[in-house]
Amino acid sequence: MELRLVKIEDINVIDKIFKHSIENMIKNNIFQWDEIYPNKEILENDIRKNQMYKIILNSNIVSVFVLNKEYDKEYLSAKWEYDGNNFVILHRLCVNAEYQNRGFGVKTMLCIEKHLKNNGIESIRLDVFSKNPIALKLYNKLGYKRTGEATGRKGLFYFMEKIMWRARTSPVSGKWRKP
Repeated sequence: MELRLVKIEDINVIDKIFKHSIENMIKNNIFQWDEIYPNKEILENDIRKNQMYKIILNSNIVSVFVLNKEYDKEYLSAKWEYDGNNFVILHRLCVNAEYQNRGFGVKTMLCIEKHLKNNGIESIRLDVFSKNPIALKLYNKLGYKRTGEATGRKGLFYFMEKIMWRARTSPVSGKWRKP
């Protein structure tokens, strides 16, 4: 599996992946996403801002997600364990319907975490729909901790966080280092 930035020429494929996933969510009584969110305009904006990534396996897109530091004001109410600025927020994780129920959600998250660790990011934050048992199980299994909640257009969302590592200062040099 390989992590790559999504290019604008991928927009139609990405839009189809989200639409198929939304159809599957609705079939499973998960009413988190719809024609309003995330729509093609939002996805295109993510791509243009170089914030959308894809996981590729054998030339196929397995999953898509956004990494950035953008958040709604409700994020300020969470009790984040990590209090520094070296965090990233995960948005719009979407596993291609053709790869669902085969462990690719976990594999995608492990790939994301590895990428962030390799880039020195200390904490990953996200919000998850309280009525999405699949996503809740995924994040709990991977050690994400609930830090708060907020009510959105579709209902209750939980804020979650995972601290991947903490930079520490060396008692000798005073320079930052990984533990």
